Amino acid sequence: MLMDISSELIHSLLPLFLVGALGASALTVGLIEGLAESTTLIVKVFSGVLSDYLGRRKGLAVVGYALGALTKPLFAMASTIGIVVAARLLDRIGKGIRGAPRDALVADMAPAQLRGAAFGLRQALDTVGAFVGPLLAVGLMLLWADDFRAVFWVAVIPAVLSVVLLIVGIREPKRPSTERRTNPIRKDNLSRLSRRYWWVVCIGAAFTLARFSEAFLVLRAQGAGIPVALVPLVMVAMNVVYAASAYPFGQLSDRMSHRSLLALGLLVLVAADLVLATGGGWVTVLVGVALWGVHMGMTQGLLATMVADTAPADLRGTAYGFFNLVSGVAMLIASTVAGLLWDRLGAPATFHAGAGFCVVALIALFRGPGSPVTVQKDSFRP
Repeated sequence: MLMDISSELIHSLLPLFLVGALGASALTVGLIEGLAESTTLIVKVFSGVLSDYLGRRKGLAVVGYALGALTKPLFAMASTIGIVVAARLLDRIGKGIRGAPRDALVADMAPAQLRGAAFGLRQALDTVGAFVGPLLAVGLMLLWADDFRAVFWVAVIPAVLSVVLLIVGIREPKRPSTERRTNPIRKDNLSRLSRRYWWVVCIGAAFTLARFSEAFLVLRAQGAGIPVALVPLVMVAMNVVYAASAYPFGQLSDRMSHRSLLALGLLVLVAADLVLATGGGWVTVLVGVALWGVHMGMTQGLLATMVADTAPADLRGTAYGFFNLVSGVAMLIASTVAGLLWDRLGAPATFHAGAGFCVVALIALFRGPGSPVTVQKDSFRP
């Protein structure tokens, strides 16, 4: 939550800073966001594999959070697009280092029958930070007359606090000292990642293609005539809905078909894209981003749960790593295409394309095998 406050305080303003203060195009914003998010997801492969090999998760998580905290001052000092790119990539490398070990740690600590709820709660707390950050951004921009750099300096404080809290407040479960560890990416180990797991990976990639970077929500709000200082409120609206829905949908995923819940999430995303494609003012944009937030709450914790359910316990870090590698490539493609469409055909074309990718993902979801996306219900009720 604390790191998300820090990151979203910056990221809710960064597209406006790039376009307004540094003269970047929408394509440049799309490329930066695509590279940043795909870098995160690709780095997760290596951190996940390493956490499985070492048999420890917390140390890598500390390194990742610390790197994220160290990059925050770079945004405040950036005078060129290149510095912003470097800061953004380093920040996302930190996120990549901590992401897979953190998710594997949650899976290690949560009882199997409550795993969906645990990931929903983790996602909800992440998202609380994601709407507190933009709220702070709005208040500080109004207070300091749109001084981007001063606002960016404030983001350093919660980032440092997150590292301190992780170090002193989290105790990692101990593993048996007799447990034999081998290279997780050896052929015999990778062969233990089942067809069910790889189908979840494919589903995750399809969802990522259908949902490009949220930076385009910020640009859409600006295009609707919303004042610069108030634009971060669209991210507040999305993340309030996201935070409120993540835990209930996480609980629901423990008791219903994963396939059905994912399909409903895609339909909600289609609705969000179509609303945002119509343009309009405050009301239209807020409805669109609220629907986007519902989709995130329905699907993101669920996909993490599905990875945990289909991977061996001693390979969970590796499993999250490969899942995020494939999703990272999909994110780069999706954000680049979104930026090209935005520059050449306008904002509506970007969101119409997103709706089209949703339809493709929905078809892929129902043409695949049933077992990977169907929850086991034998002992899930306490």
